[in-house]
Amino acid sequence: MFEKLVSVESRYEELLASIGTAEIQSDSVEYRKQTKALSEIEPLVEKFREFKVVAAEIAQAEELSKGSDPEMRALAEEELEGLLRRRDQLEANLKILLLPKDPNDEKNVILEIRAGTGGEEAALFASDLYRMYTRFAERHGWKLDVMSLSEAAQGGLKEVIVNIEGRGVFSKLKYESGVHRVQRVPSTEASGRIHTSAATVAVLPEADEVDIVVNEKDLRIDTFCSSGPGGQSVNTTYSAVRVIHIPTGLVVSQQDEKSQIKNRAKALKVLRSRLYEMELRKQQEAIAKDRKSQVGTGERSEKIRTYNYPQSRITDHRVNFTTHQLHGVLDGDLAELIDAVTTFYTAQSLKEVTESAESQSATPAR
Repeated sequence: MFEKLVSVESRYEELLASIGTAEIQSDSVEYRKQTKALSEIEPLVEKFREFKVVAAEIAQAEELSKGSDPEMRALAEEELEGLLRRRDQLEANLKILLLPKDPNDEKNVILEIRAGTGGEEAALFASDLYRMYTRFAERHGWKLDVMSLSEAAQGGLKEVIVNIEGRGVFSKLKYESGVHRVQRVPSTEASGRIHTSAATVAVLPEADEVDIVVNEKDLRIDTFCSSGPGGQSVNTTYSAVRVIHIPTGLVVSQQDEKSQIKNRAKALKVLRSRLYEMELRKQQEAIAKDRKSQVGTGERSEKIRTYNYPQSRITDHRVNFTTHQLHGVLDGDLAELIDAVTTFYTAQSLKEVTESAESQSATPAR
């Protein structure tokens, strides 16, 4: 591990020196590339340097603890105890920072919310989830663009698709995919009986054209008159677009914009993200078929979270985490829930990496 850290620190110094040269500063593309690389490894380098300072202080304290002065020995031993705890904590942090980065973490996302089982109540819950993620995005200063929205007849949402742009959006939301279950008394329930409904959430990393190349020959594009709110252009112009990806059968419809060109561009953006997720799912399954649902596995049939209104309780079933701050969470305060899930999966990844390293070191050389 420490050889790797020394190598990263050396790379950091090289980048720092390179960025300061006139040659790099005059090349905007290369300058952005190198500053991005620098910012990615900077937290690791800073933590490693802090570790080295603590290691030096430990060596000094150990030396003093061997001295002849009883009072100085006692002080050094007391200081040593705290320094050793700090060193162990820094070492654990360094191991986490050294974990392979998810290449999608900095991507924008396509967020899809759909009403599931439960009829009218499910549609109302889908609307609640949409509001929750909207508030969460606003807290982070992210930009939202509603790509498609279908309202239910009695209120709530049948489906909503939103593009969310900002720094580290996917890293924050990637574990939100799955079935979200709600337990509450509907406003229409006269007897006060608790109903259980559900909505599905899909978080897709936004795919660039370089990630997924969509061939025109693989597409069938239909145009039709838009429906719903929109003024005089509704049902008079063929601005709505339906894109069918023939090899996979994926269908994306878009009619929010008055321009057919804009609707086509939005539909293709959603299509690329869904195709990208399919590729990620194949890779995940190839790596570990029995691995629990994480990013991109598409196992949305699994119930991941329950929102219990009578008890003001939310339970995440994947990590056995419960909070009674239901109304705060629904108002966009998702930090505690997301941190609990992220910590769990980070620990799982760290365990896998550690076990793999131990297995390799235990294998005799041929």
